Amino acid sequence: MIETNRLKIYAASKEQMESFIELQTVEMLKEAYAEMLDGCLTHPEQWEWYAVWMMELKDGTRIGELCFKGLPADGSAEIGYGIADEYQGKGYATEAVSALVKWAFRQPNVIYITAATEESNLASQRVLEKAGFRPTGKIGEEGPLFVCGKSGICHEG
Repeated sequence: MIETNRLKIYAASKEQMESFIELQTVEMLKEAYAEMLDGCLTHPEQWEWYAVWMMELKDGTRIGELCFKGLPADGSAEIGYGIADEYQGKGYATEAVSALVKWAFRQPNVIYITAATEESNLASQRVLEKAGFRPTGKIGEEGPLFVCGKSGICHEG
């Protein structure tokens, strides 16, 4: 578990992930989370790289989720995140992304973290910039790509 000033962030258990998947109403998300659970079960020794990470306030209120998109390859890991509408604009996403990036950089073979956001999602782009990510100038499947490097591109706080 990772704790920040206001948050608890932890990789969900199998049971938590199953419940989370069951609650999804968008089929594409349900399938993506099911694939993540399959990755967890196939690679239990690398659970954190495939799991949904729960983002909670200190009182246990779940306000969002984060994830890595599989095991780092060639020193790179990709992060994704989402936060409930009523908790947006309060700095929680930046706090959580920053904390998870710091965790990732303490893991072997992680040199940089990437993230993508929809081109129109300026709030998400701002979260990444506040967390130390910089735009790469490239566009991926999900939109503009951002990077945070272990050695200087991103702050390690």
